[in-house]
Amino acid sequence: MVKGRASSGGAPSQRQLRVGELIRRTLAEILQRGEAHSDVLRQMSITVGEVRVSPDLRVAVAYVLPLGGRDADEALVALNHAKGELRHLVARAIKLKFAPELRFMIDETFDRMDATRRLLADERVQRDIARPDRSGGEGNGDDGSTA
Repeated sequence: MVKGRASSGGAPSQRQLRVGELIRRTLAEILQRGEAHSDVLRQMSITVGEVRVSPDLRVAVAYVLPLGGRDADEALVALNHAKGELRHLVARAIKLKFAPELRFMIDETFDRMDATRRLLADERVQRDIARPDRSGGEGNGDDGSTA
């Protein structure tokens, strides 16, 4: 094992990113084609937003969300119930030394984006954005004006 590598504590390596994207596309195709023997999964349209892979490529966490965000808990239960079969299908489709253990989490990216949009739409934030910065980019940003 090589110590002191940049990927050991920070950002994922290029290999992790590449494998994660390959698993994401493969898993999305499997779910889209209804290959899993699960009536619940066949009736749902599930988006696989991202797959994050551990440095040793043995664990893959898939961030998923059913279309419209409805029945997310039901989708998570169905995916976890079928994860052995999904792991087999993914492993058959891509060539890796080990088939990664699949874990599923609800993708909250869209919720965070909505919260950010609401925050940016707030009138106090809009007022702060519209106010010209007279501080010259230095100091604490207090330009002496009153709100």
